[in-house]
Amino acid sequence: MTRLSEKNTLLPSVSSRRTFLRGLALAIPGVVVSQCMPLASPSISERSLSLYHTHTGEKLTVVYFKGGAYIQEAREKLNFLLRDFRNDKIVSIDFLIFDLLSELSHSLNPGGVFEIISGYRSPETNAMLNKRSRGVASASLHMQGKAIDVRLAGVPLARLKSKALALACGGVGYYPKSEFVHLDTGRIRNW
Repeated sequence: MTRLSEKNTLLPSVSSRRTFLRGLALAIPGVVVSQCMPLASPSISERSLSLYHTHTGEKLTVVYFKGGAYIQEAREKLNFLLRDFRNDKIVSIDFLIFDLLSELSHSLNPGGVFEIISGYRSPETNAMLNKRSRGVASASLHMQGKAIDVRLAGVPLARLKSKALALACGGVGYYPKSEFVHLDTGRIRNW
């Protein structure tokens, strides 16, 4: 849907603004447009996550956003939980990953627990996994703290994938045989 501006030129409506911006970003090389901000509804003043790491058995339920700001102590806990569990290396995970998970949980299973398959991967771990599997990218966004592999308890994997695709917030990979969905904050794409 479009509307006329005061100068009688066509402008995108609010509902199609995201599509318009995405198209603009694709048409102009080098332009980066944040395609998913804001993710969380402005009416949600507090954002929290419940996570379970399938490899370490660690659990975390944490409020990471409150009063209009991200909570640094919560970020440190999340970064630790999402560390490379093979060598305990830690990086700062992109907050947009947390917002994406929060939005998915809020819309699919409020309070649901995300089962973490993979968070941060050090370059050493990624190289080792890349040698073992063609499914591991040599320049994976996991190494930048911008990707996560998850499933959401109580939600069919295909439904999680569909909702993530609808959010159009980055990459979405669907791995039904391995029982997880890959989410990242890179360019919009799916496989």
